[in-house]
Amino acid sequence: MDHAERKRLVARNTAEVVTDEELDGLLADDDPTVYIGYAPTGEMHIGHFTTIRKLADFLRADLDVTVLIADLHAHLDDEKSPFDLLDARSAYYREAIEGMVEAAGADPDDIEFVRGREFELDADYSLELLRMAADTTISRVQRAGSEVVRQAENPNLGGLLYPLMQTLDVDALDADIAYGGIDQRGIYMLSRELFDDRDEEPPVCVFAPLLSGLTGGKMSASDASSKVNLTDDSDTVAEKLQGAYCPQGETEDNGVLEYLEYLVFPILDQRGEAFEIERPEEYGGDLVYESYDDLEADFVSEELHPQDLKNAAAEHISLAIDPIRERFEERPDLLAEAYPETYD
Repeated sequence: MDHAERKRLVARNTAEVVTDEELDGLLADDDPTVYIGYAPTGEMHIGHFTTIRKLADFLRADLDVTVLIADLHAHLDDEKSPFDLLDARSAYYREAIEGMVEAAGADPDDIEFVRGREFELDADYSLELLRMAADTTISRVQRAGSEVVRQAENPNLGGLLYPLMQTLDVDALDADIAYGGIDQRGIYMLSRELFDDRDEEPPVCVFAPLLSGLTGGKMSASDASSKVNLTDDSDTVAEKLQGAYCPQGETEDNGVLEYLEYLVFPILDQRGEAFEIERPEEYGGDLVYESYDDLEADFVSEELHPQDLKNAAAEHISLAIDPIRERFEERPDLLAEAYPETYD
């Protein structure tokens, strides 16, 4: 694979790359490595799927991919996961991520999975964490983690350690590229500064966009109607899409369009398939879209009605998550053990 194609795969459907020039140089090497970390807290949903789908691009670009199941981070961030549930939630997250990677058309066996406690409790790691803590102010850390770590007037110490540990994770995992949602930007910009302070090569950062919620505005983990869950059946997906915020011709805060741009169309593109919309002849007949840009253009020009868009989006999204949902139907113990308050 040539350099231009590798770079296209790595950079496409992202919110930002820091920096483009550094990525160019990195991809000239033989074996660049990329990692993403997930703290196993709440149930995973379609927002996670759009981010995880990108791992298929990295694998196709011949990058070595590592997924960190950041179990200790999940507890340090205001105890979002109780300590006694970390094992169960880590197992659930791994199964969910493997399912998403496979549904995106890649082989999850090509990914290395690591749990935080496998190396974050080592003496060398702890020593580096203390040295870094001695050189970093509270305000600097709070500012960096403001979009990720739960904020409070009198924060717990664990939340302050979180961004420093995330920086050390990059080093401990020998990652050339740090990948995550754009909400992680503050932490990774701090990481780049801290690497510079230590006269070490900072990681290239690749950021995925955060999707809008189906109700408009930000997707909320506590609002079931704002997102599609990985365990939703086709009827539930259709119901959520029918109630979605999708005003005629408007793209801002339109989660329906964003699901299509960052999840459905990339998957269809990999399969060599088009996005099809069935509608009666009296309303113009069926539509076929080879690219997301063409679909958006028709939606903005009001050639494509929101109802027709929602119907087709629901069908394609349901098909995308079906293999993942079926995984959990075969392993109901995973969710029951990870979230006993919900599934008992």
